[in-house]
Amino acid sequence: MSAYLHVIADAATSVAAIAALAGGWLLGWSWLDPVMGIVGAIVVAIWARGLIVDTGKVLLDREMDHPIVEEIREVIAERGADSETVMADLHVWRVGKATYACALSLVTHDEQLTPKRVRKWLSIHAEIVHSTIEIQRCPSA
Repeated sequence: MSAYLHVIADAATSVAAIAALAGGWLLGWSWLDPVMGIVGAIVVAIWARGLIVDTGKVLLDREMDHPIVEEIREVIAERGADSETVMADLHVWRVGKATYACALSLVTHDEQLTPKRVRKWLSIHAEIVHSTIEIQRCPSA
């Protein structure tokens, strides 16, 4: 989407520049070129601001307030409760418009718990397209 908006903004500023040059040449409006330059700068600034806000969310891990985070916690709490599995760490970030990746670390006594099994638990959420799962074993007391 960002690439599409970039091309549109670039085309719009190019059309504005051509219109300003034509207006200056045909009508003698020499002020039109700098005005269109300012308009073009505003269009690019608005596009850049939107891009910075969107990418900033991903780069600064602001996806942790998305509902998918709580859903991941619920799945681990429900499925891991029988084995006293505890989530030690969780990170979720957006990798597409509505797709997410997660990295989680679990601490458990369950010798049967594997990353493949946890991925199966998480598979009920189609928006999770990649997961990195670390399992740390606690020796049984």
